[in-house]
Amino acid sequence: MKATTEENPATYLQPTDFIDSDSPVVAAYARQAINGATTKEEKAIRLYTTVRDGIQYDPYRIDFTRHDFRASTIIGKGYGYCVAKAIVLTAVGRWAGIPSRLRFADVRNHLTTERLKKLINTDVFFFHGYTEFLLGGRWIKVTPTFNSTLCARFRVKPLDFDGEHDAIFHPYDMEGRRHMEYVKDHGLFTDVPYEKIIEVFKTHYGVFFQKEKPVAAGAFDREAETDRR
Repeated sequence: MKATTEENPATYLQPTDFIDSDSPVVAAYARQAINGATTKEEKAIRLYTTVRDGIQYDPYRIDFTRHDFRASTIIGKGYGYCVAKAIVLTAVGRWAGIPSRLRFADVRNHLTTERLKKLINTDVFFFHGYTEFLLGGRWIKVTPTFNSTLCARFRVKPLDFDGEHDAIFHPYDMEGRRHMEYVKDHGLFTDVPYEKIIEVFKTHYGVFFQKEKPVAAGAFDREAETDRR
């Protein structure tokens, strides 16, 4: 799938193969998150917070089948990395009637854990994924990657979303250290560019395609707390 320049908002309300916003699983998750909110802005805020804190960020548990890249599958697992969490947020946004799309960028993460940096041999995260909502007549960038508990371990302020302004990674953490730097923009997408993501990961992060998982699930949280001491 190629990046799109399509600007018809209706395009970003339709379910797709990966953004299965018509799934009962997605619908139930979104309905519970919205919990009575009426305006699109209120709905977007609640959806964002639910995905940010309700789907655990775990870069060590990445499954690469097409099935594992579907929003309904990710919700069922309850964990995922940046792309997975963006897929879920985009799906629940579409279910709620908010035009939602995916965007990808290469980012340099200055606060990754030492173990992950050694494992992938770089501090660049290729094809980092996030979501864009159409609210108030303009596209707003929202990044649900790091749950608030993980931010506390990294001593990074959690990204809050007010329904009006972009919520993307701060360049510095609360102690003045470099946090996240955007290196290259790959554009926006109506659906997950699955083949491209697999190609990029095989090129840059081949270790994740080994038969045995390189690190135990849940280790990233523990490493974050230890590294920041």
